[in-house]
Amino acid sequence: MAYSPERQQDHPDPASAELTYRSGVAARLAGLPVETLRVWERRYELSDTRRSAHGQRLYTAAQVQRLGLLKQLVDQGHPIGQLAQLPTEALRALGGNAQAGGAPLQPIDVVVVGVGLARRIGASPHDTLPLHVLDSCARLDMLDGLRRGLQVDVLLVEQAELDEEAIPLIAAAGRALQATAVVVLYRFCSNATIRALRAQGWLVARVPADMGELVPLCRQALEGQHLPPRPVDSSPAGPRFDEEALASLTAASSKLACECPRHMAELLMMLGSFERYSRQCASRSAGDAHLHQDLGHAAGQARVILEAALERLAQAEGLPLPGKSAQ
Repeated sequence: MAYSPERQQDHPDPASAELTYRSGVAARLAGLPVETLRVWERRYELSDTRRSAHGQRLYTAAQVQRLGLLKQLVDQGHPIGQLAQLPTEALRALGGNAQAGGAPLQPIDVVVVGVGLARRIGASPHDTLPLHVLDSCARLDMLDGLRRGLQVDVLLVEQAELDEEAIPLIAAAGRALQATAVVVLYRFCSNATIRALRAQGWLVARVPADMGELVPLCRQALEGQHLPPRPVDSSPAGPRFDEEALASLTAASSKLACECPRHMAELLMMLGSFERYSRQCASRSAGDAHLHQDLGHAAGQARVILEAALERLAQAEGLPLPGKSAQ
C-alpha cells in the first residue's frame, strides 16, 4: 500500500471497521510532535485508542480531530491536564468553535504533478486529508496543459527522479498558477539538485510512505517553515575578530558602567562557535548537509552585523578596538 491508514482487523463486525491512523501520522495530522503525543497518552490517557495486531496505537479520524483541538487550545495557553478529560464538544466550545465541525485542518487547494498522486489523494478521507485538487498532470513536461490563474495554495510535485532541468519548469508553473508555496517530492535526487531546489524557497522532501504526511508538508510550506532562498554568492565574510581579542574586550568593558561591550563580545563568541559547529555538522551528516550549511550561513550573517555594531560601540565607549582575526 502507498499509505499507512489501515482497516481495523480486530473486530469481526464489518460496521466497526473504519479507517485508522498510526500514532506518527495522527500526530502530524494534528500538528503535534510525535513525542508530545506519546507523553500526553502516557500521562493523561487522552483517547481510547485501539491496537493493531502488532500492538500499535490506531487513531480514528474523530480522535485525530480531538488531538487537533487539544493542540489548538494548548497553544492558546490552556493546560493540557485540565483539557485531557473534557469531552470533544466541550473542547470545541472552549475554542469558540473556531474550527468548523471540529476539523483540525482547513482545506488546502493544490495542483498536483505526479503519476497517480492526484488519484491517491482523491482516494483518501477528506476529513483527515483536506487537500483539494484543482488540477493535475502526470509529468513535468505536461505542465503547459494545466489551467492558468488558479491561485492555488500549493503546487505539489512528485517525481521519482529529479535533476536541475526540472527547476525552470516548476518555477514557471508556480508563477502561472500563482502558487503560494511549492512542495517537491522525490525518490532519488542528488544533493546538489536538492540544494538548488531549496534555494528557490521550495520545500523539498522524499516521497512520504503514507498520504497522511502530505498535509504537514503542505502546511510547513505555507507557513514558511522551509529555509528561505538566498543568493548563491552571499556567503558572509570571515570573522573580523578572534576569540582572544573578544575576550580582552570583555575584560576591559567590566570597568565601565555600561556592560554592553561585554555582552556583545560574548554574543559574538557564541555565534562564531555555532557557525564553526554548523560547518562540522554539515561535513558529518550528508543527509542534513544543506540544513546545517544554512544554519551556519545564518549565524555568519548575524555575526557580521554584530561585528559592525561592536566596532561602533567600542568607538563610542573609547575602548581599544579588538585586533582583526587571522582567519
